[in-house]
Amino acid sequence: MNGTALPTWWRVASAGVLLALASCGGSQGDDGRPDTARDFPKADRPVSRITSNQFSNEQDRDDRREAATVMELADIAPGMTVADIGAGEGYYTTRLAERVGGSGRVLAQDIDRGALDRLGQRVERERLNNVSIKLGSEDDPRLPADSFDRIFLVHMYHEVAEPYPFLWRLRSALKPDGQVIVVDVDRATDAHGIPPKLLFCEFEAVGYSLAEFTRRPELAGYYARFESRGPRPDPSDIEPCQQDVARAAPGMPANAMQETAARGHANRDALS
Repeated sequence: MNGTALPTWWRVASAGVLLALASCGGSQGDDGRPDTARDFPKADRPVSRITSNQFSNEQDRDDRREAATVMELADIAPGMTVADIGAGEGYYTTRLAERVGGSGRVLAQDIDRGALDRLGQRVERERLNNVSIKLGSEDDPRLPADSFDRIFLVHMYHEVAEPYPFLWRLRSALKPDGQVIVVDVDRATDAHGIPPKLLFCEFEAVGYSLAEFTRRPELAGYYARFESRGPRPDPSDIEPCQQDVARAAPGMPANAMQETAARGHANRDALS
């Protein structure tokens, strides 16, 4: 494709749309936690049930310029390599594919095999040759290392049952200047949203810093952009956030980038 060197994960996928849909489920303990998550703290919050892979009607979302607004805020440009986590039916995947163009790459990931099957059919039907698909797990997005300029978590982070191992493993997939983009709603985590302060706290706990936060009507929620900060902490050193000190904050100041993330302990540095 235009003489551009393809990353290894893309060459593996080039024989077909599906990169990894083989069985990759892990074992679980009596409490339902994956064995691969046991070195990490358990999240102190409820988790929304996965009820649908189609957040809302795509035309309605386009009419209010949701994807266009998010991609503009995230500075998505031709040639970028991006990941769409919780891709579902492909609303963002297809629009990201158009934005990054033939010289760019999109990896669509989900933990729902049925959704990925349907997305694979859509990718083939729409001839999106710059898209590949991968099956993830609840505590590991299973992304190739050092690969992505942007990783998108759109209206799905509140469904992540194991945020600390998930975010810890997500970090290694970012390029040195890569960023994680979150779009969500300011409400309780068991009501298909997450309060911003709790979001900031969970990302900070794993070594990310908040680079931008804004509320936009086009998103029916908020937009947050995170960057890696320093080395990843050892899993045993991660201090979990407390749900009771990170409630939704309707009056949150506009300069939320400078607000200290709510933690269950004192003397934390302000987010940069």
